[in-house]
Amino acid sequence: MEKKAFPYCYLIPSFLVFCVFLFYPFFKTVYLSLYKTNNMGEAKIFVGLGNYIDLLTSSSFQNSLKVTIIFVVIVVFASMFLGLVTAVLCNKNFPAIRFFSTAYAMPMAIASSSAAMIFNIMLNPSVGIVNKLLNLNVNWLNDTNTALFCVAFLTAWLNSGINFLYFSAGLGNIDETIYERASIDGASSVQQFFFLTLPNLSPILFYTLVVNIIQAFQSFGQIKILTEGGPTESTNVIVYSIYRDAFFNYKFGDAAAQSIILFIIIMIVTLIMFKIEKKGVKY
Repeated sequence: MEKKAFPYCYLIPSFLVFCVFLFYPFFKTVYLSLYKTNNMGEAKIFVGLGNYIDLLTSSSFQNSLKVTIIFVVIVVFASMFLGLVTAVLCNKNFPAIRFFSTAYAMPMAIASSSAAMIFNIMLNPSVGIVNKLLNLNVNWLNDTNTALFCVAFLTAWLNSGINFLYFSAGLGNIDETIYERASIDGASSVQQFFFLTLPNLSPILFYTLVVNIIQAFQSFGQIKILTEGGPTESTNVIVYSIYRDAFFNYKFGDAAAQSIILFIIIMIVTLIMFKIEKKGVKY
């Protein structure tokens, strides 16, 4: 019996790490979400589901939910589209292929804070290159009509680098002979893409979709630097709302409740995606 149990002892260090950095913070968050806290984050008054009820009936939190959904949809589709298009473009050998592949993968190596600082200068209404090139005078990051789209575009570009690598790997595993047979049968390039390339990429597409959704929900750095949730909460996604309530308003109970709601949303979306995966993904 001891010999059978001995191999499991090797899992103890990993289990301890999970307990300290994953399980304990999660259950502590659940615990705090049931209390009103003081400015030090200590649980003081038990309110049960009161924090959740207050959030779900709050117009500010409802706006955060709406903004988050719009932000995630834009980021996921834009980043996957950029990654897929660039991967298809680099799928053939041509001069300077390594240069273009490196350039398309580069965003994954750039920190979101650094990219946000550069983007902030580019979108500056007076000296920014975007207004200069387009001959406009738009305050992109302080306009409620454009701020969310600007932050979403930056996030999509940052995520497109890793998507490019995923799709490039998937395209490299597709048997080239199926394209030769399709060409002989008279299939155009567009038909080959939609009826051969995309079906064969379905496992990579599914994986990339799930990963991008989770990453989009967790976006924070670029929002903190570029807009700080403004103007008028037009970019106040749930993650930034959690940060603001915890470290500026000292409402740790509300912030914990928002964290749990965000966890539930991501979990439900992921479960739905895995349910769809059984019908739409071909291995």
